[in-house]
Amino acid sequence: MKNQYIHTSLTRISDLTEKDYEVVKLPREQWKTGDYVVCKILDPGSSTLLLELPNGRMRGVIGGELLVGALGERYATLEATGTWRKVGEDLKMNVLTGAGLLGKLTSRSAFMPNMMELQYIGHAHRNGKSLNMNDFVKPFEIIPFKTPVILFVGTSMSAGKTTSARIVTHIFKSAGYKVVGAKLTGAGRYKDIMAIKDVGADAVMDFVDVGLPSSIYPRDAFKEKLDQLLSMIEYELADVAIIEIGASPLEPYNGDLAIDALREQIKCIILAASDPYAVHGLMKAFDLVPDIVTGIASNTLAGKEMVEKLCKVKALNIIDASTTKELKSILSEKTGFAL
Repeated sequence: MKNQYIHTSLTRISDLTEKDYEVVKLPREQWKTGDYVVCKILDPGSSTLLLELPNGRMRGVIGGELLVGALGERYATLEATGTWRKVGEDLKMNVLTGAGLLGKLTSRSAFMPNMMELQYIGHAHRNGKSLNMNDFVKPFEIIPFKTPVILFVGTSMSAGKTTSARIVTHIFKSAGYKVVGAKLTGAGRYKDIMAIKDVGADAVMDFVDVGLPSSIYPRDAFKEKLDQLLSMIEYELADVAIIEIGASPLEPYNGDLAIDALREQIKCIILAASDPYAVHGLMKAFDLVPDIVTGIASNTLAGKEMVEKLCKVKALNIIDASTTKELKSILSEKTGFAL
């Protein structure tokens, strides 16, 4: 099986690359979120499109190859939307993220390249049943979450959350602290949490580890998944958790539930913003007052001044190394850690 299919990164919690399985075609009424399915690439889309492998590496594709991904949903304001629920009788679908999030494309930004088109072949099947991401979730005893949190939120995707989280992770690791990195919401990709691992985080995890291809999921069921994920983080016994809310909390990824679950442990909030007005809107919508606004909105003096005037919060372009001393001072004041 290992060489027959391209196993995308959403299969990283499974044993699909090590153990054989059958491919069985199922009627659409039996499909579920998180099901592992095999599809044939009909159209590779743009030549720039790559697939993310279970180890995080990116791979080019050729038309006619077979890939294994997971049925899911995406609702990105700046790029594309899609869901497996809209797959028609022709059983054609698209790669909604390079991690192998699969579903029918329902809308796409004019700035996005053409996306890969696929033909459903069948479900990964073993011992008489189809395989779902949930089948590979390791059981965890649910325990209270007590780890201090540096929370990263954004006004949109690609606003600078992950870059900012990398910088803060490096600061805490350089000071000798044990750090766990996690992404609680968003659409499945491995690269964001791997970026945190690459700068020294002792452990990283995300919603994929609890069986979700994206965090678009029924709210009550997502709360249970969130409890599992927070318990996984707590078991690491880290000094601090660097936690990212993927996309924007205003998008339907259950970001509001994630923020509410963390509130008592949040020591510092860093908001990556695309523009100053978006900062104001997010603060009002979620009753959050960030300790630092960074990202695109902080790139220029004009942007910083508008954030501080409109929202009465500190704007700091933390990518600029000249701000590191002030960033450390704010983090130390908010968390009590010596940096």
